[in-house]
Amino acid sequence: MSDLGSVLRLAAFPATPSGGNPAGVVLDARGMSDTEMQAVATEVGYAETAFVVRPPEDEKPPRVGMRYFSPVAEVPFCGHATVATAVALAERVDAEAFLFDTPVGEVRIDITRADGQVTASFTSVQPRVEPIDADVLERLLDVLGLSHDDLDADRPPREAFAGNVHPVLVLASQDTFDGFTFDPDVLRALMDERRWLGTVTVLKALGEGKEGELEARNLFPVGAITEDPATGSAAASVGAYLRDTGLLDAPTTITIHQGRHVGRPSVLRVSIPAEGGITVSGTASAID
Repeated sequence: MSDLGSVLRLAAFPATPSGGNPAGVVLDARGMSDTEMQAVATEVGYAETAFVVRPPEDEKPPRVGMRYFSPVAEVPFCGHATVATAVALAERVDAEAFLFDTPVGEVRIDITRADGQVTASFTSVQPRVEPIDADVLERLLDVLGLSHDDLDADRPPREAFAGNVHPVLVLASQDTFDGFTFDPDVLRALMDERRWLGTVTVLKALGEGKEGELEARNLFPVGAITEDPATGSAAASVGAYLRDTGLLDAPTTITIHQGRHVGRPSVLRVSIPAEGGITVSGTASAID
């Protein structure tokens, strides 16, 4: 399976025609070895490539076996590649939903169609939110060139899981949010040590007149990539974080803007129920 012509390339969660997070999608990876899937993901070079290791079965909703690889390793779950795969499948299979069997468990994706566009909405596994160890938080802030004074005092740091573990930091100042920098190699070493297989999620509330809207920078140093343009698993984790910390009254819906800092504007809609998994919705479009 070395023919990269079999890899679809789609941008998930685009806010503009040139926005969204690129994902590779292999719709039939039956018979591919781990080594072959890793080689394809490495050559594609996107943050993640999704592999359908068991195509849709003849049941309702169709059940699909999924695996995800970054350019350097397998990852347990990838939200934007899930949305890209679901949109690609929905363009080929007449289904209103899919059940993805992923390494982190079953993930349901609901499909809506309007004006010729497919929207995929995945509901995460049961999330959990925990404090970040004080010494780990100090190290993370140091890597990002930040201090405790830079954090939003009303929004405490946490580790949030909704498929991948994401440390979540909320900054007080827009200038600090836009301006912080980091050494990708140093951050990668810390992420590998802590088994943060997703992204480091840094947020800024958009403020008065934009309640329920946040902007995110999702740090993901891998290969030539340093930041993710749109991160579905992080969006689900943010929803869990906001609910667990009592920063909003669920059920509700929020909007996360992402990708401005890397020139690929993206938008993710996040539905937060009173309990259970978090639902993240978006579209996907082919990359020319």
